[in-house]
Amino acid sequence: MIKYFEKDPYAPIQYLYDVEKVLYKSKSPFQEIMVIENPYFGKILILDEVIQLTERDEFFYHEMLVHPVMHAHPDPKNVIVIGGGDGGAIREVLKHDSVEKVYFIEIDEEVINVSKKFFPTVACSIDDSRVEIKCMDGAEFVKQREGDIDAIIVDSTDIVGFAKSLFTVEFFKSVKDALANDGMFVTLSESLHFHKDLVIEVQEAMKLIFPIVDLYTASIATYAGNWWTFSAASKKHDLRQMRREYKIDTKYYNDEIHLQAFMPPKMYERLMQRKLQW
Repeated sequence: MIKYFEKDPYAPIQYLYDVEKVLYKSKSPFQEIMVIENPYFGKILILDEVIQLTERDEFFYHEMLVHPVMHAHPDPKNVIVIGGGDGGAIREVLKHDSVEKVYFIEIDEEVINVSKKFFPTVACSIDDSRVEIKCMDGAEFVKQREGDIDAIIVDSTDIVGFAKSLFTVEFFKSVKDALANDGMFVTLSESLHFHKDLVIEVQEAMKLIFPIVDLYTASIATYAGNWWTFSAASKKHDLRQMRREYKIDTKYYNDEIHLQAFMPPKMYERLMQRKLQW
């Protein structure tokens, strides 16, 4: 059986996967796209030699990216999802009955097409009538909105290359301007194990713009560093408090997980003071 060595530019380790079959390989105008099949994880989506999702465990990431903010918001109707061409975040957003419109902003249309073909359980909601797909730079799209969005969710690749524009103070300012008064925002922010300084930098940049900024985590086996972080912000409401009843169908996330996922206050304070030493 052939082997696949992941080449994550941020990781001090290298993951190795058995490959039963290479199902797809091409290069779009933006990145190299590959789909392989592994005996344990099933089909795996790889972008620029970095694992993006596996069939076996993608729900951990997608549920934790989406549902904490969606449950903290009192009534999310209009949502923007930036990135996430696989469609997993869209699937989770549409589990909330309050949602009327989702703007799906993915710069690389080929990722959407590949996911529809090879990951139908992930991409199952992309063609929902509430979803409007725009293949463009998410940072540019957000600049066009003016206070009419309830939640903005960034599901980008790692903070390198063309995804860098989604982690700047300028972008966070555009996000705040695009959000309604109750608006909330969340983005991936790498691993607390391997990328602690980067996690702090994202938090600090968001604090320059938003009155409420917080951090929660989840264990993701197939992402380098495993202890994955999500940086969230709000214009008005405490993100730790659930404002709507948990009644959606999920595999991992629930009301108990919501309360436990946020970093304990004393630990968060030590993190932001750069007193956590590892």
